[in-house]
Formats: sequence, structure tokens, C-alpha cells
Amino acid sequence: MRYKLVFVAGLGLGFLIGTRAGREVYERMKKSAKQVAENPAVRNAAESAAQTGRQAAGKAFHAAGEQAQRIRARRSHNGQVAQYEDDDWGTSNT
Repeated sequence: MRYKLVFVAGLGLGFLIGTRAGREVYERMKKSAKQVAENPAVRNAAESAAQTGRQAAGKAFHAAGEQAQRIRARRSHNGQVAQYEDDDWGTSNT
């Protein structure tokens, strides 16, 4: 809830500043943002963060797959898989 409130407050403040400042200030802010985005240090940091995120997602995907295999193995060991495979629950004859 706190983050929503901060977001809404920032949105309102940005709108207020934008309406009072006019087009000239908007163009300056746009130019500054573009310069920051084109800065090689910022680009390197963004690429590094993206690469770290991809690696973390890959590790999480691998860990989730291993956990799913363990669960399937436990169910098949306990005989639960056969119960679920033979069950026709959810099928319709209409």
C-alpha cells in the first residue's frame, strides 16, 4: 500500500510540475533523459543488470524443474500417479 501511495504522489507531482513548467522544461527533461540513456556507463550497467537477471531466472527455472522432478518421483513411489492417471474427473460425456 505504501508503494502505491508513493507512486500516486509521484505521478501527481510530475503532472503538476509538467503542467506548470510548460513545453520548454519538458523538452529539456526529455533531452537530459536521452543523454543519460545514451551514456556508455548507464548502458553497461543496464546490460549487466539484464544479464544478471537472465542468469537468476535460468537458475530459478532449473531449480523449479528439479523440484518438480522430485515431487513426481515421490508421487510415483507412493502410488499416487496411477490414481490420478486412472481418474476421469473433469471429463464430460455430453
